[in-house]
Amino acid sequence: MTRITVDVNDEWLDAAREELGTGTKVATINAALESFAERRRAREALAIFDEVEMDFEGSSASFGYGGGRDLSRLAEEARTRKAV
Repeated sequence: MTRITVDVNDEWLDAAREELGTGTKVATINAALESFAERRRAREALAIFDEVEMDFEGSSASFGYGGGRDLSRLAEEARTRKAV
């Protein structure tokens, strides 16, 4: 763990403390930093899924109890929406 001394905007710190539900300045700063690190990991995970080609052919028949939703056009529709 790194120990630092910084000047922090009190209004931002109070707003972050309310949003995060933390009780101390140290807990608030650590929770905020953790939140940003989690967002980065989530973006990286989504980027990996974005690179994977999905095959949904036959999806409407593959779910139990008489079939399910047809997902065969899901990837194409997502790309179309992203391009717009």
